[in-house]
Amino acid sequence: PTGVSKWHDTITRLTRRLYKLWGGRFVGDTDPIMEMFNASIAYDKRMWDADIRGSKAYVKALEKAELVTTEEMENILHGMDQIHDEWSKGVFEVKPGDEDIHTANERRLKELIGEPAGKLHTGRSRNDQVVTDMRLWLRDAISTLKRNALQLITTMVERAAMDVLFPGYTHMQRAQPIRWSHWLLSHAVALSRDLERLHEIRRRVNVLPLGRYTHADTHTAMTELAFDDISINSMDATGQRDFVAEFLFWASLCLTHLSKMAEDLMLYSTKEFSFLVLSDAYSTGSSLMPQKKNADSLELIRSKAGRVFGRCAGFLMTLKGLPSTYNKDLQEDKEAMFDCYDTVHAVLQVTTGVLSTIKINRGVMEAALSPDMLATDLAYYLVRKGVPFREAHGISGKAVFLAESKSILLNQLTVEELRTASPLFSSDVSAVWDYSSSVEQYSAPGGTAKSSVAAQVEHLRTWLKKQAW
Repeated sequence: PTGVSKWHDTITRLTRRLYKLWGGRFVGDTDPIMEMFNASIAYDKRMWDADIRGSKAYVKALEKAELVTTEEMENILHGMDQIHDEWSKGVFEVKPGDEDIHTANERRLKELIGEPAGKLHTGRSRNDQVVTDMRLWLRDAISTLKRNALQLITTMVERAAMDVLFPGYTHMQRAQPIRWSHWLLSHAVALSRDLERLHEIRRRVNVLPLGRYTHADTHTAMTELAFDDISINSMDATGQRDFVAEFLFWASLCLTHLSKMAEDLMLYSTKEFSFLVLSDAYSTGSSLMPQKKNADSLELIRSKAGRVFGRCAGFLMTLKGLPSTYNKDLQEDKEAMFDCYDTVHAVLQVTTGVLSTIKINRGVMEAALSPDMLATDLAYYLVRKGVPFREAHGISGKAVFLAESKSILLNQLTVEELRTASPLFSSDVSAVWDYSSSVEQYSAPGGTAKSSVAAQVEHLRTWLKKQAW
C-alpha cells in the first residue's frame, strides 16, 4: 500500500507538470506556496469566454496556414464548444495545476479530444494569449459601461427640470441664481466627455496581438474576433499594458466626476439645505438614532473613486520599472482591470437609480435665493448706464457693505442710500431684484437662461442618438 501510494503521488505530480504550459524543462516539484502565489486562475477564470473565443479563432488561422488539418481543427472547435457549455452551466472543474484560465481550458481540451489539443498552442505564446483575452474581455466590458453611461446621461437629461431656480455656488458660498437643470446638465456634459474618451480607448483596445511567433494567418483571427487592426510589433504586443492603464485612468476620471456630483447631492439632501430628498431605496438608517436618513449610496459613490484611484496609481507603479517585453509583474493587470470595471459598473447603475428617484423641493430651493446673490446684477445695472464694469463692481460692493452694516437685505436699501454709492441709481433699480430676470439675462450658449438650457438639452439628446459605436 505504501508503494502504491508513492506511485500514485508520483504519477499525480508528473501529470500536473505535464499540464503546465512550461513544464518540460523542469524536473523538481514547485513549492505549493509558490504555486498558489503564481496562480491567477482564482480571478482570471472570468475571462473563460474570451479565452475560448480566442482559441477558436486561432485554430482557424492555424488551419488556413496548414499547420493543423481540417479534421484537427474541427475536433478542437468541438472540444472548445463542450468547454464553453461546461463554463456556461457552471460545471467546469478547475483542478490542481490549473495556473490560469488558459492552462485550465487547454488541459480540459486534452481530456476531451486527446493529442490534437497540443497543436492549438502552435506559435502562440501564453503572453500574447493572455493579452488577447484581456483585450476581448475589456472590449465587451467597455460596451457594457457605455450602455450604463448612456442610461445615466439620458436620465439626467430627462430630469433636467427647466423652471426650478436655486443658488449656484462657488467656493461653497452662494454665488448667483441658476436653474437646477443647468447644474444637472453640467454633470451630464462631463459624463459625455467620459463616454467619448471611452470610445477612443476602445479603438486602442481593439488591436489583435495574437500569434506573432508563427506563420498562422493572423488576418483570419482578426476577422473572426472582430478586431480592427493587428499589432505591428510582437515585443510591444506582449509587453505593453497601455490599454489597461488608459482604462484605469478613464475609470478614475469618470468617478472623479461622479464623486463631485455625489458630494453636491449629499449636501443638498441635508436638513440644512433640504433642496432634495433621496429615495428610501438609496438610503439607510442609523442603528442608534431613528430619525436619521443617511445618503449611503452617495457616500459610497464618493468612496469608490478613491478605490479606483488606488488601483490606477498602483498599476502605474508596477509598470514604471519593468524591462522590455513580458514580465510576471504584469499579472497584476487583471485584478486592477476587473476591480475597476466592477466598481464603475456598479457606480453608474446606482447613480442612475439615485437620480431617477430623487425628489426636488422646489419651494425650498427658491426660498434659498437671497438678494445679495444679485450684487452682480446691481453692477450690470450701472454698466448699462455707461460705468466700466470694474468701477461698477466696486460700487456694488459698497452697496453690499452698506446693507450689511445696517443689518438689512441688499434690496431693502432705499434709492437715497444707494445713491451714496453712486448718483446713477434711480427708481428703476427695483427691476434688479428679480431672480427670474437675473437668470434670463444669461442667454449666451452654455448659460442658465431657459433658452440656453433648452439648447443644451437638445444638444445632448442629439448627441445621445449618435452614440451607436
